[in-house]
Amino acid sequence: MEIAGPAKMLKIYIGESDKWHGKPLSTELVQRLRSEGMAGATVLRAVEGFGANSRVHTAHILRLSEDLPLVVEVIDRPDRIEHILPIIDEMVGDGLVTMLDVQVVHYRHSTNKQG
Repeated sequence: MEIAGPAKMLKIYIGESDKWHGKPLSTELVQRLRSEGMAGATVLRAVEGFGANSRVHTAHILRLSEDLPLVVEVIDRPDRIEHILPIIDEMVGDGLVTMLDVQVVHYRHSTNKQG
C-alpha cells in the first residue's frame, strides 16, 4: 500500500477496561482495522487522564488504576478513513473520536528479510 501526501488521522480515545463482545476493545479495534485493510494502527497507553465523566485515571502508585486511558491512532487516505467511521461508531460506546488532517511524508516497509 502506498500513502503519500494529504491523509487523515483518526484518534480514538477509550479506556483500558472497555470491551467489545467480551474482549479488550483496543485489541478488537486493531484487528478490525487490519481486516479492513487500513495502512496501520497504533495503541498508546497513557499514564493519566480523564474523560467525559471527569474521573481521573492514573498510573501513580498511590492511586493505581486498572482503567488507564488508551488512544488508538490510525492514519490512511481520507476515503479509507471515511469508510471505517461507521465501524468505529458501532464499536466505540464511551469514548472520543477525533479526525485530523495530516501530511504523510514517509510510509514504507523494508522488503529485505533478515533473520
